Amino acid sequence: MKKSLNVILAGMLLVPMFALGVSLVAPSASVHAADDCTKDLTVGCGASAAKNDKQNSELFGETGIFKIITNAALFLIGAVSVIMLIYGGIRYTISGGDSSNVSAAKNTILYAIVGIIVALLSYAIVNFVIDKLIVQ
Repeated sequence: MKKSLNVILAGMLLVPMFALGVSLVAPSASVHAADDCTKDLTVGCGASAAKNDKQNSELFGETGIFKIITNAALFLIGAVSVIMLIYGGIRYTISGGDSSNVSAAKNTILYAIVGIIVALLSYAIVNFVIDKLIVQ
């Protein structure tokens, strides 16, 4: 149990490192004029070249439906995790010293904290990808 917990925590520490590393390696996502794209090969040039005039830019944009639905779902996941954290704390305080109830309450608290961390990292990754890599 302790070894798997260490692996999980190490994995959660590596995810932000890779997410921040992408911003150092990935080219700029700025939109260039058509004549600048022949000289400068960036993500923005490729995305703007592939974009059609009739393409709906509101799907993934700042106010796009994908971002709204994803942020709402991640908010609900975070809210449920916080509620479970409070529930685990209440179970821990009323356990009365019974070892099985204490361990169940500790597991509830641990999994609630993991849920909060996953929700926060997911929110950061989704918004990073939408804001930096999607050209509007």
